[in-house]
Amino acid sequence: MSSPFLQMTHIGKSFGNIPVLRRVSFDLQKAEVHALMGGNGAGKSTLMKILTGVYTKDTGTISIDGQTVDITDTAASERAGIAMIFQEFSLVPTLTVAQNIWLGREPRLPGTPFINNAAMVRQSRLILQELGVDIDPEALVGSLPVGFMQIVEIAKALSKQARILVMDEPTSSLSEAETEALFDLVRKLKSSGISIVYISHRMAEILTICDRVTVMRDGETVMTEPCAGLSVARIVEAMLGAGHTASFEWQDRGDRPAVPPILHVRNLRLASRVQDVSFDIRPGEIVGLAGLMGSGRTEIAETIFGRRTAVSGEVIFDGQPLRGQADAIDRGIALVPEDRRKMGLVLDHSVRDNVLLPNLARFTRHFFVRDAEALSTVTQTIRDLKIKTDGPDKLSRLLSGGNQQKIVLGKWLARDPRLLILDEPTIGVDIGAKSEIVATVRAMADRGMAVLVISSELEELMAISDRILVLHGGRITQDLNRRTVASEEELHHAIQGHGHRAVDAIPA
Repeated sequence: MSSPFLQMTHIGKSFGNIPVLRRVSFDLQKAEVHALMGGNGAGKSTLMKILTGVYTKDTGTISIDGQTVDITDTAASERAGIAMIFQEFSLVPTLTVAQNIWLGREPRLPGTPFINNAAMVRQSRLILQELGVDIDPEALVGSLPVGFMQIVEIAKALSKQARILVMDEPTSSLSEAETEALFDLVRKLKSSGISIVYISHRMAEILTICDRVTVMRDGETVMTEPCAGLSVARIVEAMLGAGHTASFEWQDRGDRPAVPPILHVRNLRLASRVQDVSFDIRPGEIVGLAGLMGSGRTEIAETIFGRRTAVSGEVIFDGQPLRGQADAIDRGIALVPEDRRKMGLVLDHSVRDNVLLPNLARFTRHFFVRDAEALSTVTQTIRDLKIKTDGPDKLSRLLSGGNQQKIVLGKWLARDPRLLILDEPTIGVDIGAKSEIVATVRAMADRGMAVLVISSELEELMAISDRILVLHGGRITQDLNRRTVASEEELHHAIQGHGHRAVDAIPA
């Protein structure tokens, strides 16, 4: 193998007296897609923040194309030809594509301070054509599909002459078709000589698109191997350590007791996408909701929770119609939303505050919080869900994605809900935390909680569900007993609408 294009050697970083990186080494070849993996808190984000100038290293060296570079801030990283495309886009939706690509670096009319809009649009169009995509540089970014927004981020990076791209969970918000389009673009970038660090928790796509994989654990590099011939089991072992497993195997939980359903959704119609949806869920049952991105899955969940209002139809819970979000919460319905950072957490509040927010009435008397009882519940939640935190007063934004997700789940479980709705519950979460979340959900269902799970990851739906409802064309087209679904391919086939049938009768 030729000399690495990027070489990070013996990188060390501590925050206070706590070492986060311990002599970490990572290299990247020219025109290579190299996966960087590890559990939440393994140190991979810190390593990339050092590469992109957000943090400064304490020890070690960084070289690019054989030359040692001193990356002390983000400007130095940009000058070195490094760009990072974050999971949460840094785009201004009210500006055009061209304005976003050149924001802060707009070309000027000669001899004037005025922006040369024609040149900006022309240069943007050239970059987009090089990427092989048909995006109007004068379109507002806010009007674009998510997949196109991802491409605008890449175009912005290339406009800065980036030679190294760091892509953080690039497919987390993309549909299957958008993911395939992104993979084609990654291959195109690779063929043009761009080197890519690819961060993802999705094993299948790592083995599909990457050349090598490096795994970090507890602030150290524990494995670097070619992806060819590498198994998922080997990656999981490296991430979790020898003797630890993270199985996503389905467990047949047996036949559910013949009890009446606790949730009835009848002839639900929403303003967009959802035309006529009906289904039931019984206590103790885990029901998966499968469908393409944009099929209306989240809208159905938010309607059950009372966050949206249906055009027609009804949602009946425990024999009575639901009347809005407050009524849903009071009667024991909980929703873990798709976007935990925007809708599930108050990031600048502590773990304690976030767990207590939906539970304040329980711990408040005469406007004062009973601190000892409240702290006991928070401590129990941290222990039960294995939330990795220095303590209950740690700010939520400082925790890893997997631990943030556990906080959102924990705050609702502290209410002991009767129906738990999970919308993309393990997005951006490592394999170990995924297994822990799945085990927790199974345990709660075994205690009688009804669960509705929405996920774009078919492996996840196959692992956790007793039944899987397939949403296609605004209707539930199949109601599948998990025992009869032999493979992810079969479920994928159903989601695409092949051989579908409308479900007219709700199973008794």
